[in-house]
Amino acid sequence: MKVILRSLLLLVISLGGSAQAALTIEITRGVKGAMPIAIVPFGWEGAKPAAPMDVAALVTADLYRSGRFSPLPEHDMLSRPNDPEKRVNFKNWRVLGVESLVVGKMRAIANGQYEVKFILFDVFRSTQITGQTFIVGGKASDLRAMAHQISDIIYEALLDERGAFNTRIAYVTQSRDRAGKPRYSLQVADADGFGPQEILYSSEPLMSPAWSPQGKSLAYVTFENGRPAIYTQDIWTGKREKVSSFRGINGAPAWSPDGTRLALVLSKGGSPDIYILDLLSKKLTRLTRSYAIDTEPVWTPGGDAIVFTSDRGGKPQLYQVTLSGRQVKRLTFEGEYNARATLSPDGKMVAMVHGNGNQYRIAVMDMENGAMQVLTDTTLDESPSFAPNGSMIIYATESQNKGVLSAVSVDGRVRQRLILQEGDAREPVWSPYSR
Repeated sequence: MKVILRSLLLLVISLGGSAQAALTIEITRGVKGAMPIAIVPFGWEGAKPAAPMDVAALVTADLYRSGRFSPLPEHDMLSRPNDPEKRVNFKNWRVLGVESLVVGKMRAIANGQYEVKFILFDVFRSTQITGQTFIVGGKASDLRAMAHQISDIIYEALLDERGAFNTRIAYVTQSRDRAGKPRYSLQVADADGFGPQEILYSSEPLMSPAWSPQGKSLAYVTFENGRPAIYTQDIWTGKREKVSSFRGINGAPAWSPDGTRLALVLSKGGSPDIYILDLLSKKLTRLTRSYAIDTEPVWTPGGDAIVFTSDRGGKPQLYQVTLSGRQVKRLTFEGEYNARATLSPDGKMVAMVHGNGNQYRIAVMDMENGAMQVLTDTTLDESPSFAPNGSMIIYATESQNKGVLSAVSVDGRVRQRLILQEGDAREPVWSPYSR
């Protein structure tokens, strides 16, 4: 069944016209005893012989790649109810051991729009758990977003945890052009790797993309003029603004939770330190003062403190500094190297690159008691970023001498690999929920 579903997953990612996905997703580990579920092919009512998108296949792919569900292959289904308003024979599904059932229908309506209905059933209780009706436009992107919303609704209804299928990821790719020169590209794609959009490309390195809390803009570092500078850019309009280009280091931008400020790393005062830039007034405030290297800032959810990497203790470790009193405390003590922090949306966990010897892996630490758990078993992991629901962490690693993206659940039980078709992928960052 895993082989069949993996093939289905790769097929669904390429649906929706001629656009090709830049990332191929491979499920490398799922939860043992994942929840059995069946998503029946949706019914179709319209002038054309087939629906413009196989919604059920996309929902199946979403739930499967979460690692939390075990969807029933279509050829194993004893019946295929395709109208959520008609009676379902639950006995057929109990025999197959299916616990939850999704039945839906799609029909064409006026002005090129579609009505899509679905119901999620509890098979053993023969009852409806949830359901919804959507009116959506005919663009492939609109239909895909609607299908991801259905996946999110099912995920939350069954796991009591908000889904993150209808979100995006940003990442940097490196390849070579026809002349053999380096080509760097800042890309934004759906969370399943579909529909990559090039936000910016350059022959010089692009680094450290960071989402605004509204999910509408990115901050990043570019060397396009021969020296590092920090820009912000609206991903829809393409409008960009240079916000920092001081002499020396300009790096590691991080948006405040309210989107009004950027934490960044500057060396204009000597050694690299953390600064806060007010994006409206352009006022710059120095937060740390150390002869050591202070870098990679990330805001706490309340916006009252910054977690950062520093070698002030001799080796890179994580520290926290408050914005009001500038009080600094060390957070990590286990391991020779702890860097590149990312905080869970609720602030209860911090993920990091955890190093011992020549091994660099993704680990999470409980912010309250300091307990640490290493999640990955690869050796060159970097750039972790939490999903907006806190369930998964995306990061960069290497596979067969190629830069790839991977994702791991916060308990380490679910793993995915996202492989770029050409070139290397680095520095992923998961978007927040759209506002």
